[in-house]
Amino acid sequence: MTAQAPSEASHAESPQEEILVDVRNHIGHLTLNRPAGLNAITLNMVRRLTQQLQAWSDDPTVYAVVLRGAGEKAFCAGGDIRSLYDSFKAGDTLHEDFFVEEYALDLAIHHYPKPVLALMDGFVLGGGMGLVQGADLRVVTERSRLAMPEVAIGYFPDVGGSYFLPRIPGELGIYLGVTGVQIRAADALYCGLADWYLESAKLADLDQRLDNLRWHDSPLKDLQGMLARIGVQQLPEPPLAALRPAIDHFFALPDIPSIVEQLQAVTVADSHEWALNTAHLMQTRSPLAMAVTLHMLRRGRRLPLEQCFALELHLDRQWFERGDLIEGVRALIIDKDKSPRWNPPTLHGLAVAHVESFFQNFAQFVR
Repeated sequence: MTAQAPSEASHAESPQEEILVDVRNHIGHLTLNRPAGLNAITLNMVRRLTQQLQAWSDDPTVYAVVLRGAGEKAFCAGGDIRSLYDSFKAGDTLHEDFFVEEYALDLAIHHYPKPVLALMDGFVLGGGMGLVQGADLRVVTERSRLAMPEVAIGYFPDVGGSYFLPRIPGELGIYLGVTGVQIRAADALYCGLADWYLESAKLADLDQRLDNLRWHDSPLKDLQGMLARIGVQQLPEPPLAALRPAIDHFFALPDIPSIVEQLQAVTVADSHEWALNTAHLMQTRSPLAMAVTLHMLRRGRRLPLEQCFALELHLDRQWFERGDLIEGVRALIIDKDKSPRWNPPTLHGLAVAHVESFFQNFAQFVR
C-alpha cells in the first residue's frame, strides 16, 4: 500500500485525469497520471482502472494491456496513504473501501484474460507492486527501484505481498518484506519480481514497436518476441546473489528478536557490514509490523493467492485500531518528526501472543 509521496500533491489532478486511457494497434494503454505525487494510487484511480480493465476484457478488438506511470520518477509509489489516514481520523470509511477495492483490482490483474505488460520505470513501491506482480510481462529499467517498504510506517506488505514475497527463492522475500529495503533491476530479475530489462532510453522505441506490432501467434507470444529483440532477462552480478547465503541463514530464524540479535553478532568480514546495517535498519522499523509481517509471509507460503489477499484484508480490518500505521504516518508524513512511538517501542517488548492474536479467526473469515 505504502506511498511516502509528497502529500501536498494528493489532489493536484482531477479524478478524471488521474488515469489516461488510449487504444492503439489493439493495445489498451493505461497511464497512472499523478507524476507530482509519484503516481500514488487513490480510490478513484482504483475504480477507474477496474472499470477500464473490465471493459477491455470483454472487447475482442483489444488484444493486450500496457500499464505505466506518467513522468520519469515513478511507476507508482504506493497507495495515497495520507487520504487513508485522514479517513480514519475523520471516522470515515474511505480507508476500508480502499483496501477491499484495491485488492480486488490486484487480484483481477493476476487473473486477467489478456496479457498485461507493466513498465516498471522508476519507483515501484507498495501498491505499485500490487499492480504489476500479476502482470504477464514485467519490464524494469536502470531507474527502477522496487520495494515493499510498509514496515517503515508501521504497516505490513499487502497487495498480494503475502503471496509473491515468500515465493521468491530462499528467504529473500522474507528479507525484503521484513526490512522494506529497495532493490534495483538486477535483483528484481534475480528474485523473479521482473521478467525483462530495458534501458529507459529505449522506452520510446518500445512504444513505437507496440504501435507497429504485427499480430501473428497469441498476443502473449507476439509481445514476448518483441521484448526478446530489445531487452534482456538477466543482468550480471545481482547484489542479492552474493548475500543469498547470509540472508537464507538469518531470515530463517524463528522470530524478529533472534534475527536482529544474530545479525549484530556477525564477525565474518564479507557479511559484517551488511549484517550490522540490516540490524540497525530493523531497529528503526515498527517491531509489531515486522513481527506480524514475518508471521504473515511464512503463513502465506502455504496459501493460494485468493486466501493471501483474504489474510491481508483480515489484518487490515484490525490494523488501523491495533497496529502502528497511524503513528507511523503521523511521525513520517504528517508531523515529519521522524520519531515514531511504536507500540511496543522495542523488540524486547514483543509478546508472541499479541502477534498471534492478529491471525485469530482467520480460518472462519475465509470460508
